[in-house]
Amino acid sequence: MRRDSSWTLWRLVSRHLPRLALGLALSGASALAQSDSPALPPLPALVGLALDNDSGLRSRRLDSRAVEQEVPMARARLRPQVSANAAYRLSDADNIYTRNPADYPDADYAKRVSGRTRDSSWGLRLSQPLFDLERWRQVDKAGTQVDAATLEVAVAERDLALRVIESYLDAYQASRKVGLLIAQREALVLQQRQAQRAYELGVGDRINLLESQSRLDQAIADQTAAESDMANAVSDLERLSGATLDFAPALIEPPPTLALDPESRPLDDLLALTDGNPQVELARRQQRVAQADTALRHAARYPKVDLVLDYNDLDSDDPLRTSRDLSAGVEVNLPLYQGGYTTASIRQAELSALAGTAALDDEQRRAQQEVRKRLRGMQADQRQLQALQRSTESASLFLAAAQRGEGLGLRDLVDVLDARSSLYDLRIRYVESVCAYLRDRAHLDAAIGGLDSPSISALFAVLGRLEHQDEAPAPGS
Repeated sequence: MRRDSSWTLWRLVSRHLPRLALGLALSGASALAQSDSPALPPLPALVGLALDNDSGLRSRRLDSRAVEQEVPMARARLRPQVSANAAYRLSDADNIYTRNPADYPDADYAKRVSGRTRDSSWGLRLSQPLFDLERWRQVDKAGTQVDAATLEVAVAERDLALRVIESYLDAYQASRKVGLLIAQREALVLQQRQAQRAYELGVGDRINLLESQSRLDQAIADQTAAESDMANAVSDLERLSGATLDFAPALIEPPPTLALDPESRPLDDLLALTDGNPQVELARRQQRVAQADTALRHAARYPKVDLVLDYNDLDSDDPLRTSRDLSAGVEVNLPLYQGGYTTASIRQAELSALAGTAALDDEQRRAQQEVRKRLRGMQADQRQLQALQRSTESASLFLAAAQRGEGLGLRDLVDVLDARSSLYDLRIRYVESVCAYLRDRAHLDAAIGGLDSPSISALFAVLGRLEHQDEAPAPGS
């Protein structure tokens, strides 16, 4: 009897709530869901802006252009080298002429006998390498250095694109979470008011009141944290892209089905594609640089042969010293012993080449492990999304049933609000799972060297379908 009496009193409390205010509150909570979601900032365009705006990437590109000058510098050492010299010299000599002036009475010997002369000279020297293995191998090493520097830029561009995608997904997830939490908070406020009114009338339980207050406080805390996450993610995205962005909170309703284009290629094929990973290719080029450096240092043991042409013009107040000389010759230079420097240098290069081989093997293993990890993550994300989709459908049916039951007097408003709050929780988890899938998709594409404009556009298209936008905004719009 007491239970029936409490139920009757509870129904009376529900009936005497201000229905108009309650309806306005519920309609305000779902206003964003019923209106068109604001257009998302175009992800492909933001990646393009970041590639043009990021100062770190600009520095890397300039470094690459600087390394490109190694090739003409190395080739220049194989071409003729021309140098000029000039000198002015005063000398005060003590020699056979100054000691025996009587033996040289001719006027031509006057300056020489005095021992004091003034000389001015200039000359030209042309040297053309005929055989220099070290210089030829320096050209080969410079070419591999340029290739490695180009790949360093490609790796930096890929990493920057991943950072933009991560920040974009963080901002999107936080903005949609804020929208859902706002609606959930409004439902929990009404639920807490119901529990408070019931407790004041003596038909409610203090435990229910504390529980509703706890859930409301938790929703407020979650909303505050989500707003902070959204602000941080948007700030990072604006710093990377240089654009001012607006990720307005929105209350979205996921579509009945969301096509995600599951990965159809087998694992072995994906592992084979890791050779196209820029990081793996960079390690391979760096290994080639080390091998070229080893060959270069070995070449230091070979002789060097140069063709040398010299012209010297000496003008002196001693007429016997005045001369013009033109000479041509072939010079051979063979290093015999340099204190063990050459041997130590070669050994150092060989060890660096071995380290490069180990680094290449490590990068290949990392790329293959990243493929396995992201593929498993995508498969788990898809299964979770399917389960959440079924749970969301069930929660939507339960909410509709609770609303009908409340209208027929079989359910109270607290049941409706509780069902609505649970539905918002499921939608939040659904959005988080979609973003997790897109992160795994982006990292998988990066691991196999396929993170390009079409793949980024495909990621953005998934968000467009999630937002019920049939056509995603074009890049740059």
